[in-house]
Amino acid sequence: MLSVLIASLALSCALSGATELFDRNLAYSSPFVNAPHLSHNTRSLQARHIEYAKRQLSDTQSSDGFKDEHYPTFYGGDFSSSPWIYNGGINFTHAAALMKSLFMNAQGDPFHDSVLLWTRAVPTGPKLPSDVSIPVCVSFKIFDNAHLAGHPIDSGDAFTSYDVDFTLKVEATNLKPDTHYWYQFSDCANPKTVSPVGATRTIATPDTPAHLVNGGKPLEFAVFSCSRYQDGYFNAYGVAAHNTSAEIFVHLGDYARIYESLGSGAKIGRQTLGRELATIADYRLRLNQYRTDVSLVDAHVKAPWITDDHEVADQAWKAGTADSNDTSVGCSFSKSGACFTDRKLAAVRAYHEWMPIRQVDPDDKLRIWRNFQIGKLLDLTMLDTRQYDRDITDVCPFIESIADEPSRSLMGFPQENWFFDTLTASHHRGAIWRIVGQQIVFTQLNESGFDVDAWDGYRANRARVLDHLYNNKISNTIILSGDSHANWVSDLARPNDTTTYNPATGKGAIGVEFAGTAVTSSSAFGAGILPPAADALSQQYVRVNEDLQWSEGSYRGFFTLALDTKTATATYYAMRNISTANLDAFASATFVVEAGANKLSRPVAGGKVQAGALKVQV
Repeated sequence: MLSVLIASLALSCALSGATELFDRNLAYSSPFVNAPHLSHNTRSLQARHIEYAKRQLSDTQSSDGFKDEHYPTFYGGDFSSSPWIYNGGINFTHAAALMKSLFMNAQGDPFHDSVLLWTRAVPTGPKLPSDVSIPVCVSFKIFDNAHLAGHPIDSGDAFTSYDVDFTLKVEATNLKPDTHYWYQFSDCANPKTVSPVGATRTIATPDTPAHLVNGGKPLEFAVFSCSRYQDGYFNAYGVAAHNTSAEIFVHLGDYARIYESLGSGAKIGRQTLGRELATIADYRLRLNQYRTDVSLVDAHVKAPWITDDHEVADQAWKAGTADSNDTSVGCSFSKSGACFTDRKLAAVRAYHEWMPIRQVDPDDKLRIWRNFQIGKLLDLTMLDTRQYDRDITDVCPFIESIADEPSRSLMGFPQENWFFDTLTASHHRGAIWRIVGQQIVFTQLNESGFDVDAWDGYRANRARVLDHLYNNKISNTIILSGDSHANWVSDLARPNDTTTYNPATGKGAIGVEFAGTAVTSSSAFGAGILPPAADALSQQYVRVNEDLQWSEGSYRGFFTLALDTKTATATYYAMRNISTANLDAFASATFVVEAGANKLSRPVAGGKVQAGALKVQV
């Protein structure tokens, strides 16, 4: 019986207010709040949910005298018993039926007074509703203590449904700045069904004095990029969650590898499901599978995430990818069987459903570039060097010949101008540090092959960034990078220009770049390369690249960045084994940048590292 599986609407809102329960779930607005033709129209969703449950909202009388009171079904009944929300049990999980069931929470994009909370609430039970339009109702509560004691700071209900893959993303508001919080989801219809407790935090207000941010303690970020399911277990996330003091996790692209072959992960229990992705179902399946990794689950529950890079396809640019482009030839380039435009919209929708990321400007294309002012201690500026107006990349065989073209942009000129204005505003407002999160290696790397997908393929754009920093005397800029599947640490200077920059002392530099390796994706030095062979290559790289101070290419891992008013300290972590789930890791190198120095402190890394090659040692 349907009545066994569903419950009547027992919420405080009236029927007209039920739409608010859809609206509160931000996943329905994916990808654009103000473009209903590209998002879910929640008014239509509400109408769909109730249209079969009633014939009218008030009593009516026909011309022949028949009074139609409460008659929502063939057998009659009171409107209060009409089907409204699913009541057969739910699992707060991201896992589909074919995967191991794991509970899942996440949170992200913290402001000084709010944070996004995310979960997935999948209908369970021996009898699922035959009408998939019945929504799942989820409650959330957020507290200022880990025991969830006392009155919640914010709470509410929201709907989710199959339309958004049963994901739910709400904004918890009325929070205090620079404060830790704990939250939990529950089933509206069965309040004893709850999710695990998640931890999150807000950031400081922009005018908070730098020495008071995070209570005067260093604020630590964990920085990741490039997870590939079939290549190994995501142990780096678990190490960061359990063995560091990181309070905000930053991800710089390739959160999920959504292209290429499916690989040979079966031998370690990591067989990738699906195919090269093209449809909304494809992208949802891949994100779903990635979220079954225990370390990734732990990391999402531990701290708020700040992410970038819409996951679409390999080497994406504004009008295509390496194998999927809208051209006169049509879709023949696409191995996945989808034209780029359709593929991109499907990927972006799934990304916004599954990731706790805010929509910056729903009327501005696919914009995710944004800035976080964290007191007077720092600005964290997140760029999009993949999807937003990026000029052509490796689809064209002549990229190297046009890499210096002034009109060529990696970010698109609207984002580029915004970036320059943001750097200037950060400097003028007195923020100590300018931290720039973006996807690809900024420093020019000779002898590693011309990388059309890095800033080397957009040299004029890189020159404009450096010119803006030098000409405006903007200090304390640290660029964070990923994508290359190797570790690189450099002084930030004009590429290999020894007339204005001294690689021994760092004099003449305008900042620092910390580029991190992959969580699991194979090394750029060669899949499975061992440390001795990788270190030999690193020695060559640091020898021929003036700005490059450290290189390491064997270990998979991540790095942390701890900031206070005087120093920025980056610690690189190496995973000893990713063929099983474990937390076996070691710190391979530590680097210090002193405020105002605009270079790595000498001797670089204290003159000693546990892996890779230092310039000072070559």
